[in-house]
Amino acid sequence: MPNEAAAPPLLIQGLTVKYGSFIAVDNISFMVNSGEIYGLLGPNGAGKTSTLKTIIGLVQPASGRIEVFGKPISDEVAVKSMIGYVPEEIILMDSLTPREFLEFVASIRRLDANTVNTRLEKLVSAFRLGEYFDTPIAALSKGNKQKVAIVAALLHEPQLLILDEPLIGLDAFSSKILKELIVFHAKKGGAVIFSTHIMEVAERLCTRVGIIHRGRMVGEGTVEGLRKIVKNAGSSLEEIFLKVTEQESGVQEIIKALEA
Repeated sequence: MPNEAAAPPLLIQGLTVKYGSFIAVDNISFMVNSGEIYGLLGPNGAGKTSTLKTIIGLVQPASGRIEVFGKPISDEVAVKSMIGYVPEEIILMDSLTPREFLEFVASIRRLDANTVNTRLEKLVSAFRLGEYFDTPIAALSKGNKQKVAIVAALLHEPQLLILDEPLIGLDAFSSKILKELIVFHAKKGGAVIFSTHIMEVAERLCTRVGIIHRGRMVGEGTVEGLRKIVKNAGSSLEEIFLKVTEQESGVQEIIKALEA
């Protein structure tokens, strides 16, 4: 095991995830460094969410090694204290209000009341949740539920943020706030790994990207680096993505059929 002080925020080696006989993630390896925003890209069903769920312990890997700051994910208490997680499918306690739910999260994480209240006030204000703070979560829109989940993930100032399609459902203002917070988090030395289907967002935000297709890592590096590797990919991350996942010709065929 690497020395904890020098260990990267996230290290994945030979990860394989199976659901019965189906291989969702097929022997992938990558790492996320401090100060880095790592984008995990891929078509639906590529294995992105399975990978992220395995990191936080929601899915048991068939094989492979995962470490968070040098600690194996089997060390659940230590690992989860360093992680902030926003899932693709938000599940909250609908009978509670955002205030009650976030106070519950703070108590579970044993956060100092004075410190957390100050941070909570800033986050609630930033995401414009104030007017809904004492409304039952069940009555909130999908976008406001997403905001509550994001605030809960950021509340304890985690060193590693794991975000699964975090912009889905957010209005333009809140989306901009979250993107700024992600960048600020990385500038402070934190690490971020997030999955997204929005290529423009990944291209603007990410230090590096990893592209998963059918459970395998088919491309990894900076956007500029991938441009050099993938011949005739064009200039955008979207074109690189289509090229490495072998979907480029399929897109052209569909467009021609629609124009016919």
